[in-house]
Amino acid sequence: MKSRVAWSRSALWAVAWGLALSLMAPHIPAQTSPNERAFPQSKASVEKALKGLQAHMAGHLPVLDGFAQAGEHALDRYQRGYYQATVQVTPTASGGSVVRFTTKVTAWYSDPVVSRSGYQLLTSNGRLETDLLDQLAEQLAKGPNESGTNSAQASTSKPSAEPVTSTEPKISAPAAKSTENSGAFSSSLSQSLAEQERASRRAAEQANADKTSAALRTEAQSLEEILKNQAHPKNLVAVKKSGTPVVATPSLNAKPEFLASMHDEFEMLDFNADWVHVRISGLSRGWIWRNSIEMPEGIPDTDAHPVATQTPAADLFRELREETAPFPGDWEPLRGKSVKIVTVQKIDEGAKDAGQKERLAYTKALLDKSYTELARKPQELAGVVVIFDSADGGMIAATLATLQKWKAGALSDSALWHKCFFDPPETFDSPGSPASP
Repeated sequence: MKSRVAWSRSALWAVAWGLALSLMAPHIPAQTSPNERAFPQSKASVEKALKGLQAHMAGHLPVLDGFAQAGEHALDRYQRGYYQATVQVTPTASGGSVVRFTTKVTAWYSDPVVSRSGYQLLTSNGRLETDLLDQLAEQLAKGPNESGTNSAQASTSKPSAEPVTSTEPKISAPAAKSTENSGAFSSSLSQSLAEQERASRRAAEQANADKTSAALRTEAQSLEEILKNQAHPKNLVAVKKSGTPVVATPSLNAKPEFLASMHDEFEMLDFNADWVHVRISGLSRGWIWRNSIEMPEGIPDTDAHPVATQTPAADLFRELREETAPFPGDWEPLRGKSVKIVTVQKIDEGAKDAGQKERLAYTKALLDKSYTELARKPQELAGVVVIFDSADGGMIAATLATLQKWKAGALSDSALWHKCFFDPPETFDSPGSPASP
């Protein structure tokens, strides 16, 4: 019997301790991370104090070292840093609050390959969050009297909380002996002092903001000066239009490795009359149609002859006939489909300047002219074929879909040729070797 009573008492003690621990658990503060902190103030008080920190929760960073973690690239490869913080306030069971700041840091990454440059998201090292939490702690430490309005609200809200039969009016009775003018003067003086205090606080905050802005402007000017003083390579070529193909070999029949964007820059290694050899990255190389890029200073974009010796393509060829017939070749996009065939002939068979450039120029004019007819008959005609009827001639074919993209500006002239069919291919490739070894 005694053992049973002893066991019952032990069980009751265990239950009582368990209940006590479960009641105490909500009041035990949780471990917080470096970007969050617990405050004894209520959620409403914290959110009110956070309004004064809005101006400090986003802005430019003069440097990234000390504010962000180094990732795949070194921090000195970044510039134009910017941060933006968000805050989350969570109430606790004890009536306090847990404040958590999350900061995004972005910056412009400069890569030796211009096409890989761009804005990237970096990881904050916690300094920005700690600074914001420290500022919030200082704001909350000022107390309600610092706000300029909390004391007035407290004095007006207290009587409303008392019962109607309260003796509170006896305390304010001496004030009734004051004259009306003295009461007005006292109220005006209080308002004036409060306004002066608020004005002084605003002036101090503005002075701090001006100092910060001046420091940031000085740092930005210093960075801009450094960038200006950096030597800009003199052997860079720039792409004139987005969608310009970069190919592995200097041939209109080569499949593009990728399409470059407008203003992309590449290091020039070599060039000839029609093509420019460029470094893509590391050991990767490619060729770009010379008319599609801006050459370095002192080198023309095209290897043109003097104007007096140039002969327009329209003066070298003439249209012999036009017809609609099945595609006369084995190219998959037009195989077995009806196309418009334009047969072209040299005006003078002995002309020496009716080369690749002239044939392409004349074909471009015919494609532009024929597109209007194809657009009216999309169900009947699938493309255009230009046949050069001569000993050194050949055939060029383009689909209606390719011409539509070209006319809409989605394809550059060089990209158009890489979408066309050439037969035989070598007839339309550039003769000769590069201009420099």
